Amino acid sequence: MSRTPLTRTGAEKLKEELRRLKTVDRPAAIVAIAEARSHGDLSENAEYDAAKDRQGFLEVRIRDIETMLAQAQIVDPAQIDADGQVVFGATVDLEDHASGDRVCYQIVGDDEADIKAGKISVNSPIARALIGKHAGDTAEVKAPAGLREYEVLAVRYV
Repeated sequence: MSRTPLTRTGAEKLKEELRRLKTVDRPAAIVAIAEARSHGDLSENAEYDAAKDRQGFLEVRIRDIETMLAQAQIVDPAQIDADGQVVFGATVDLEDHASGDRVCYQIVGDDEADIKAGKISVNSPIARALIGKHAGDTAEVKAPAGLREYEVLAVRYV
């Protein structure tokens, strides 16, 4: 079984979602099915079908999260000692050579990536270009709009 990297924060969020799914959402789905079932004929009961669909979605999500957590290799970025090198879990400050725009990204696992929160997947083109770089290095990223160059301004492990 291959291990999938996941930050400690990402693992905690998944555990919290799993707890909520099991203790709040699943019991609510069971109640909704029972209520819809009490309305009579199940063959013409849209509420029942919707409640069963919701329960199916919840069970799949629970199974997926349990699998992710079982296969996860939890990484605590604060415990990383990579001598300033960009690695999984690192937070990287970048400057776009063409525009001069500055951005900050943390390199995280696929399941916790959220570009709006500044978290990019370790498998994204920009993360792959950054891995192994140090402050002062230039990373070339093959983007749909063409080749983009970013200067690594700082690498932090927080």
